Amino acid sequence: MARNAGAEFRKGGMQEYFRLPAGALAQARAETRGDVDRAALAEALRAYHRDLGTLDTHAQAALERLAHPASRVVVTGQQAGALTGPAYSVHKAADAALLARQEDREDAPVVAVYWIASQDHDAAEVAGTTLLDLAERLHRLTLDVPQGVPVGRVPWRAEWTAQVHALLDAFDAPAAHVAAVRARFERAVGGPAGAGSYADVFARLIHGLLAPAGLLILDPLHPALAALMAPTLARELERPLASSEAIEAAAARLETDGFVPQLRRPAGATNLFIEEDDGQRRLLRFDGRTFRTDHAAYSRADLLAVLAGDPSRLTPAAGLRPAVQDALLPTLAFVVGPGEIAYGAQLRDVYPLHGLGQPLLWPRLSVTWIEPNVRRLLGRLNATAAQVQAEPEGVLGRALAAERGAAAASAERLAALDAELLALTDELAALDPTLHGAAQRTRARTTARVAHLQHLATRALARAENDRSGQLTRLKAHLLPNGVPQEREMNFLTFLLKHGDTPLRQLLDLPAGWQGELDIP
Repeated sequence: MARNAGAEFRKGGMQEYFRLPAGALAQARAETRGDVDRAALAEALRAYHRDLGTLDTHAQAALERLAHPASRVVVTGQQAGALTGPAYSVHKAADAALLARQEDREDAPVVAVYWIASQDHDAAEVAGTTLLDLAERLHRLTLDVPQGVPVGRVPWRAEWTAQVHALLDAFDAPAAHVAAVRARFERAVGGPAGAGSYADVFARLIHGLLAPAGLLILDPLHPALAALMAPTLARELERPLASSEAIEAAAARLETDGFVPQLRRPAGATNLFIEEDDGQRRLLRFDGRTFRTDHAAYSRADLLAVLAGDPSRLTPAAGLRPAVQDALLPTLAFVVGPGEIAYGAQLRDVYPLHGLGQPLLWPRLSVTWIEPNVRRLLGRLNATAAQVQAEPEGVLGRALAAERGAAAASAERLAALDAELLALTDELAALDPTLHGAAQRTRARTTARVAHLQHLATRALARAENDRSGQLTRLKAHLLPNGVPQEREMNFLTFLLKHGDTPLRQLLDLPAGWQGELDIP
């Protein structure tokens, strides 16, 4: 089985792959970023928030602190998912705000920034979301987002607004809470110049949730911000394959050490995309002289002209995006999920190509929300949400077996059998030492086969109980919606629709980096 980069980094491992070890906040704080023009950055973000219609007192206060010559940033980000996307999109934003609040100093302000992946063009990853109402009905919202076009270029459509309202109309929850979420959505689609883009609606929703906690939104496609990133992209054009070579070298080391690399760069692939005349975003390849997509060819001078004319058309791929981000921002820490940690293990040597050091990666806060009815079910099963997510049928089946006194399915009975077989193995080996290996293999096979039979028996019990009471279906709807762990599938607005702003307040009362199950009262 491959090693898990996220888990090992969190435990303090993988130091040979990262510039700073997990938790090295003191070391990160001691570093300075005198290369960042904070005044220009704050002014560009001010222009973005003004255009977005979110330049309120919260944004103004954060921008003033960002403009301080010693300011630092805790940055996180995510794709612009429908209605904020999976819950971890909001959890990451909250964690950035929590860590910034923890590290903030009067003489060195720390500001939380949420980088919206508006340049991303994978519609399938952002077009849908799942919500669960009080009747335990899963609602799936799927919007017809065009493929291949950066979501920051996709205009929000009136039919999408109608789809959201239809979902809210059908959602079983207290009327006051539904009205409050509907009002949030109306503000998100009602900007001064209309709804704007798909990414703009996402941005306003995140702003509405977390601007009071000090979070600033950043859209890299905004002209003022894209202009500040142009020098980094121009530098990348000077040696367009160097970052890919660094990523592949790290991939080879990871494979040797038993990891599965998350980034691969085929021969000739750069870490740059261009948005071409037909609106499609395509990867640039380089043969030593000419840059090409599947659609057109470009010289370096052509691409520099694109940068000069509209810098938002040239955008970084996943292997370069963090370095572009951290060239723009005076980053103290980068709040990341497990997959991003695995990416980060390949990016340490990309940063020096742009005169930078990889910042501290901060494993994000993680919450599984437990509603009162779910807590009662878990209590009956004597199980945690994580156990149910890992093996729902087994948890229910074993609980039922214990209730019914079915010792044949218990771990204790299996352990007793294994102990008896071990004793028998030793006795047979004492009579004839040549039998020891065969007896050991027989013991192992017998114990494994009986464990498998126990597994089948408990699953059968769980299925029969679910047919009768629906307990397993209910638990899965809450904790494994559509077969995916809650945080990665369920929309955070689910909990606001059913419980008001209580879950948001609970989230912002957590310590930075917290992980666990959180009961909603």
